[in-house]
Amino acid sequence: MSVLDLFRLDGKVAIVTGASSGLGVGFAETLAEAGADLVLGARRVDRLEEVKGKIEAMGRRCLAVPTDVSKVEDCENLVARAVAELGRVDVLVNNAGVGHAAPAHREDPKDFGRVLDINLVGAYYMAQAFGRACIEGKHGGSIVNVSSVLGLSGSDIPQVAYSASKAGMLGMTRDLAMQWSARRGIRVNALAPSFFSSELTDPLLADEVGQQKVLSRTPLGRIGEPQELSGALLLLASDAGSYITGVTLPVDGGWTLH
Repeated sequence: MSVLDLFRLDGKVAIVTGASSGLGVGFAETLAEAGADLVLGARRVDRLEEVKGKIEAMGRRCLAVPTDVSKVEDCENLVARAVAELGRVDVLVNNAGVGHAAPAHREDPKDFGRVLDINLVGAYYMAQAFGRACIEGKHGGSIVNVSSVLGLSGSDIPQVAYSASKAGMLGMTRDLAMQWSARRGIRVNALAPSFFSSELTDPLLADEVGQQKVLSRTPLGRIGEPQELSGALLLLASDAGSYITGVTLPVDGGWTLH
């Protein structure tokens, strides 16, 4: 097997949450290009169907399943549909997430709770359902939790809920890796992107002051392009990363050097 073959996902089934827009679309397309069939979860059904069409045009099987990850029953249904209709699950990309920026002394506790429910609790629900399916199927798997550099370091942007949720994902990543890697063959890792152009970040990056704050923290001096996450994703999802578990991989243009 060649080095490049290690990055292939032929015959694998991958789930991507938050797959209706932004980085989630890019993640789904990357996994499909590497050979995986896809199961897409998100709340916006119309946009989910558009992404499904793109994946099928690449010659892959694809399911689009309406999913609110803050509801445990939706997460369990997403995994169950994948197993029932595509036969198995091998990769989970926990990408669903929302942001909220507000000074902490003025932040509504409901907003704080909503961000954690989707970004952290939802990721746990998905990991739990995926892990059970792998264990019941008696095969391993790979979970890639999409965290953020804001889970590793601070910033000038007041978004404590988002930062807390992404830091929580890193603790969850380590603990699940300890529980599942050796005994169950399920590797669990995290990606920590900095600021890439997406639906979540574009409002901030469209503001000249906000963009300057980001660029001043980035040694490469520019915003990341979504395709620059592809290599890191495939490394963690595929057999190329078969000896990697419990790690957080920043893809940040040097943000965490500060």
